[in-house]
Amino acid sequence: MAAVDVDTVRAEAFAAEHGIPAVYTDLRTMLGEQRPDLVHLCTPPFLHAEQAVACLESGAWVWCEKPVALSLAELDRIQAAEGTAVAGAVFQHRYGSGARYLRDRIAAGTLGRPLVAQCVTAWYRDDAYYGVPWRGTWQSEGGGPTLGHGIHQMDLLLQVLGEWAEVRAMAGRLDRDVQTEDVSAALVRFENGAIATVVNSVLSPREESYLRFDLADATVELRHLYGYSNADWTFTARSSRAKWEPPDDLPSSHTAQLAAFLDGYEAGVRPDLGRATMELVTALYKAAITGLPVRRGEIDPADRFYGSLHGGRPEVFR
Repeated sequence: MAAVDVDTVRAEAFAAEHGIPAVYTDLRTMLGEQRPDLVHLCTPPFLHAEQAVACLESGAWVWCEKPVALSLAELDRIQAAEGTAVAGAVFQHRYGSGARYLRDRIAAGTLGRPLVAQCVTAWYRDDAYYGVPWRGTWQSEGGGPTLGHGIHQMDLLLQVLGEWAEVRAMAGRLDRDVQTEDVSAALVRFENGAIATVVNSVLSPREESYLRFDLADATVELRHLYGYSNADWTFTARSSRAKWEPPDDLPSSHTAQLAAFLDGYEAGVRPDLGRATMELVTALYKAAITGLPVRRGEIDPADRFYGSLHGGRPEVFR
């Protein structure tokens, strides 16, 4: 076991707190000397692709914090480096018992067909938050709340409703001194016909993460901020046959996902790197910047948004 950080003092304090025997300031040195089975990447987003590839090439599995990459091109570069070692994304909200139960009920058809959804990430980040040098820039953070904040809720939206088909969107920089957007809004049509609204904001003083699913026989809602338990879900049935009875209460958390990740590691099951979610995020930026609808699958390596979320126009929100 080892901890790696460019700041030796912080790395040593972290290692002392958690009983970690080795401390490094260089990732590749640690990989060569320790030969770890698994690396948890918690670095700024612009470092993820290079560091993930280095870990994979050393034979270590990777569990990477969101966003895994700054573009679909970077994410595909990570996947191309996979072999016996593979990479997965931290999307802990998938693993709460409420989300698992909802997915199972929809798959079983007991709540009726999904029709309408709302996905809101209404958070607040002040100017001091963007005082950290890598935040608020395309080059180092990669995007604004659409990529760095709302991605968790959008990922859970996809986990529940399945493949999306088309996106229409708007975005802008309204109040923060950043290069990227500070708010975005979108309409998403899913392959199953359901239509969802999506809002991502860092301008909302009353912070909330909100998901609502209106199905033929029930409405299911989730209100929380940075994590949820069963108590954060509400259920409204249209008929007596629609039930909401989760068998357990496992909060969404890194702990819940890590347990599943390690089970997969031991069984040799490939984790999910979240490409479908990254494709939706990329499509939202493209739709907002071009003013045109974007269909799933159209952003290929020849597309200018494949290599960057601003599509070659970093000044677009200035």
